[in-house]
Amino acid sequence: MAKMNLKEHARVRTHATRTLAAQAFSRAAGAPLVHGNSIRLLKDARENYPAWLEAIRSAQKYIYFENYIIRDDDIGHQFADALIAKAKEGLPVRLLYDWLGGLTETSGSFWQRLAAGGVEVRCFNPLSFDSPLGWVSRLHRKSLCVDNRVAFVSGLCVGQMWSGYPDRNIPPWRDTGIEIRGPVVADVVHSFSRVWAETGPELPADEVPSRDSIPIAGTVDLRVLGNVAATAGLYRLEHLITVLAQRTLWLTDAYYAGTTSYVQALRGAAMDGVDVRLLVPGSSGDLKFLRPISRAGYRPLLEAGVRVFEWNGSMLHAKTAVADGRWARVGSSNLNMASWLGNWELDVAIEDVDFAQEMEQMYLEDLENATEIVLSRKNRVRPIAEPGSRQPGPSALKRVGGSRHGSASRLTAGAIRVGNTVGAAITSRLVLGAAEAKIMLFGGSTLLGMALLALLQPLLMVIPFSLLAGWIGTSLLIQAYKLHKSGQDDTSNGESDVKSDMPKNGMKDKVVEIPRLQAEPGRESSSRRTPHDTSSKP
Repeated sequence: MAKMNLKEHARVRTHATRTLAAQAFSRAAGAPLVHGNSIRLLKDARENYPAWLEAIRSAQKYIYFENYIIRDDDIGHQFADALIAKAKEGLPVRLLYDWLGGLTETSGSFWQRLAAGGVEVRCFNPLSFDSPLGWVSRLHRKSLCVDNRVAFVSGLCVGQMWSGYPDRNIPPWRDTGIEIRGPVVADVVHSFSRVWAETGPELPADEVPSRDSIPIAGTVDLRVLGNVAATAGLYRLEHLITVLAQRTLWLTDAYYAGTTSYVQALRGAAMDGVDVRLLVPGSSGDLKFLRPISRAGYRPLLEAGVRVFEWNGSMLHAKTAVADGRWARVGSSNLNMASWLGNWELDVAIEDVDFAQEMEQMYLEDLENATEIVLSRKNRVRPIAEPGSRQPGPSALKRVGGSRHGSASRLTAGAIRVGNTVGAAITSRLVLGAAEAKIMLFGGSTLLGMALLALLQPLLMVIPFSLLAGWIGTSLLIQAYKLHKSGQDDTSNGESDVKSDMPKNGMKDKVVEIPRLQAEPGRESSSRRTPHDTSSKP
């Protein structure tokens, strides 16, 4: 009887732990877990682009497409032709691109051709005089929704580099995406509608589906992360996954620049016996100056037992994670503050054993074409073998250099890494090595040059600062006037509404009762669950 009680107690505790974890994931991410979906892993442009084009050409109702970069090249024209063809059939085709992402990559005639063909084209966050720093927040998402039946979320933009240049012997960029079907498609459409409303009139209400209006397509549980920007939902979730991982945590990132707290979380997991791995671009990264900056962040990870790998092929642009063979993430967010707090991003978190194991297998295949970075005897960061040499397979990869202890987003990422390194050098709070020397040399030279320029030619420093300060000051005055004006209008409208609702004697104020925020014990507040909420059940 005692044994039965212990087993029952263990079962209850396990159920309670899972419920608590599900609740923690939902609150940290700010996104519910949606049941009843199917998912397909799509690797590189050779699998993503054909699937996207097939979905577009088979559309019967709507097409919603958003992407950070849509290049004016052969690949871009393929998508433009497909979108225009469906628009001419009478379908609503809505395209959203980022102003900064298309600034140098796409001509104005490209967008004009789409608009002339019937596609509704909108530009996200163009430079505005009354918001001089507003351009920092970008639409970095990559998604496609068709007919409320299928959605694609990925790290791929639209351009020839993702397909490669066979005539120049340049291989395709390495990237990852997914195709999803089921009720969670409603969440992707809703995410698109939120950012669409940022650029003009909202989507018609009948084009934004509820989850229960989309039939079940499988047994996969998903969360869609990215309804709004600057909420740090993914940042909190990444920390939570790092803390809860028990066996493995394998990360792939294109522009890694981890914060101090995130680095400490990775270090803590590795020192506690978790197999933590980070795969990043190597010498073929598209921003050459970021490589030494990223490398400056390797050392604290390596010292704690985190394994770091650099990709040997063409640009590695994927943004993925897989933990414990049960949880995975695919999307547009990089592991840096620009993605976590500044940009509009879109990621999908997947809680499914089969998919996570498929992600693990893909990760091991990627490591076949990667070089492991280690600390040498002189405590310097170096590759385990020279790039271009034959690398051992994942099963043969061994740790070198010590035992385990214990059981604009790219520019922002670089600035954060430079700031951390220079700050460490000034305060002497961290031990620095040869990897940081280039950054310190650059930072010191820049500051010295600015000091000399200020002494010799003060106007060259004063004039740009004055212009920038004048621009920002003028924009603040404009915004203050707009807010003041709108406040007066709201006040006048409010007064007229109150007067019309007052009793004839005019002696009693109108009172609005604020509902209680906390439900009575034993009862669940109706405001905490919507009719279409499919979050995990207790």
